[in-house]
Amino acid sequence: MTPIIIERLLYSVFTLYMLMVLLRWLGPFLELNFHDIRLRWIASLTDPVVGLVRRILPPLGPVDFGPLATVLLLWLVRFLATELVGRSGA
Repeated sequence: MTPIIIERLLYSVFTLYMLMVLLRWLGPFLELNFHDIRLRWIASLTDPVVGLVRRILPPLGPVDFGPLATVLLLWLVRFLATELVGRSGA
């Protein structure tokens, strides 16, 4: 695989995962049932990473900033990963 394809694939996978984290965060407001068999996979993929970030962050009142911090962390990792792959192919 060429570096540009790997870079685009990494970018897409990270972006999709960030969207799943945001969907999981906004799910209660959208009245999505993540216990339903059709949506359970989203919770099973996102909860371990968000749970890890929640353990690191201190509690900040009634608002859960774990998913938002997870998205920001994933954004940073996506940037670094695609940058490293892009530079290795140059």
